[in-house]
Amino acid sequence: MKKPIVFLAGALAVFGGVDAMAATNWGTQAGSVADLSSAPATRERQNVNYEKYQTRTTTRTYEQKDAGDLYYSQPANRSALYKQYNNGGATKTTVRTTRAERVVDTMKRKYYLAHPFFQPVQGKFGSITDLSYNMGGYDFTINQTVPVIGAISGTPDILWNGLGGKWESNSFSVKEDFSYGITERIAVLGMLQYDAAEYEFTWDDDSPDDKMDDNGINLFGLGAQWRFVDTPEWIATLSAYYQHQKDVSNNFVLDLKAGYKVHTSTIYGLVRGWYLDLEGNSYGNYVTGTNAFGGESSMYIPYQVGDTSATYIEGGLGVFSVLNEDWTLNVEALYGDYDWHNQASIKGAIGWQPEDWFALNLYVKTAFYDSADGKTLDFWWREPEARLEDGSFITDFTKLGTVELDKYSETSVGLQVIFQF
Repeated sequence: MKKPIVFLAGALAVFGGVDAMAATNWGTQAGSVADLSSAPATRERQNVNYEKYQTRTTTRTYEQKDAGDLYYSQPANRSALYKQYNNGGATKTTVRTTRAERVVDTMKRKYYLAHPFFQPVQGKFGSITDLSYNMGGYDFTINQTVPVIGAISGTPDILWNGLGGKWESNSFSVKEDFSYGITERIAVLGMLQYDAAEYEFTWDDDSPDDKMDDNGINLFGLGAQWRFVDTPEWIATLSAYYQHQKDVSNNFVLDLKAGYKVHTSTIYGLVRGWYLDLEGNSYGNYVTGTNAFGGESSMYIPYQVGDTSATYIEGGLGVFSVLNEDWTLNVEALYGDYDWHNQASIKGAIGWQPEDWFALNLYVKTAFYDSADGKTLDFWWREPEARLEDGSFITDFTKLGTVELDKYSETSVGLQVIFQF
């Protein structure tokens, strides 16, 4: 029997599930400082220290005498203005002037669009366009325990027993998160994702590789975000989303983040959960193709069988730091239970924001641990021309054995283009 070309029925394995959340961010604009108690002739200036750019606002005011480049100020008393002295018996008068300025050294508070707590302020729109290249795969070995009577041989055979290979997925995704600030604390969000994917099975024997392309809109959803804590030191958000993943599931997502602002950084923790209402009672990797007689043969490696729902939960820690006025760094580590496997991943991002309304955020995310390695999943087959030992044709999917997974991997590289307007 000819091995089939690849068709992926469930794309839920990438980082344990659908990336339900848009990147989020926080901050406020700085205000000017005025000293109304100074003498009328005193001029003030404001120094913004970008070398110590902060996510929380601080202001320091001090007096600076004889700056040399500001207006003259009125002396406090006449003795400071006139000085009498004797030179050779003659009395002379010299006029002495003083100059003073009030300097305000302030750490401007900037609204960083790549911040993990970002949401647009009241009356403004936010747009996060996420362009990513995603790579994933695993090695597998088939353990066939149920013989199949082939259409050519006419005798029971375990043709696939011991056969191994590698499954790979490479995709380019464009995800748009568009949000609007209803109030300063509440925003609504819509999301849409387009995927252009290539799936490939590479077999260990001499059989040709099986490939398939799959392009189209894969995800859409609606949600809301509530920033219920926002103080000079603390920030927290609660988000709720609904997503539909094409041909797979309806997802309901809750996301809770809380952060503490320390000088130029925000240290935060997060907990996120998904409830997946599956369109069937199973999901996994499904392949189909044409056998030697022109009929259809299909292989299915399910992640889970028998349930019409699944639950994912993940938690982690992160830090967002302002490097200088325009550059930021974000590092985040996650550990999650994704129904059929557990995974630990890390994400790093470098942000560049030359304007208050525009930012670019380059990121890399990869899994460094996954319990899928060594896990045994079921191996199912369907081929109407083939029969079981009892003589029944395999017109429906039938479990013929198991597969063992190894070297499970997932990595994403992406660029976020972020606007607030």
